[in-house]
Amino acid sequence: MSNINGSVDVDQAGAMEIRVARHSLDADSVRAAYRRWAGIYDLVFGAVSRRARLAAVAAVNAAQGTTVLEVGVGTGLALPFYSSDKRITGIDLSVEMLERARNRVRSMNLEHVEALLELDAQDTGFDSARFDIAVAMFVASVVPDPQALVRELRRVVRPGGLILFVNHFATDRGPRGLLERALAPASRALGWHPDFSLERLSPRTEDSSHKLLLQAKPMPPFSLFQLVSFINPEKLPH
Repeated sequence: MSNINGSVDVDQAGAMEIRVARHSLDADSVRAAYRRWAGIYDLVFGAVSRRARLAAVAAVNAAQGTTVLEVGVGTGLALPFYSSDKRITGIDLSVEMLERARNRVRSMNLEHVEALLELDAQDTGFDSARFDIAVAMFVASVVPDPQALVRELRRVVRPGGLILFVNHFATDRGPRGLLERALAPASRALGWHPDFSLERLSPRTEDSSHKLLLQAKPMPPFSLFQLVSFINPEKLPH
């Protein structure tokens, strides 16, 4: 283990953009929200997200390559389940969540965890093509600019490497859709966007050659989360 204590420090589319801007998150609001959540996060969210989290870890373990970036590592719930041959770097904006992750690493002697760092997922500062695999669990609906997150992960993962997301994605239908839209104004207090759509991960371009081929798999319970993955292509979308 090298450095677990490290720190570095209109149309329908138009209507969506207006709604997102009105309830947008920034780094300070995310830090404040997860400062409140840190002490109870594992109890409140750990169980309901467990199967989706373990599915993502299983995909990471099965993938080629050893260097792994976990974005939004939080309290480190996934860290014990990675294969010992993977070398894990975890990042998060929340100091309080990271401290719990570091305690987990120390208490469980997780030698495959190389670093836990306080970093912005949209601008990590890592060298390009630094990692074989990146996984962002429950992060896409938290960051201010999801497409900036995708671009950054594509930059730091080598071409041909695997990029995965686990997240809740909104639906337009039924009671769940109504609830998601009703909760949208509380995004800053919650620390995430309940009405976050899968389409927001796709680059805004008319060039079909730049579209990412996203594979999405519903996850239990009740398809509340989806595991989304793609192979990082050679050419970056604009």
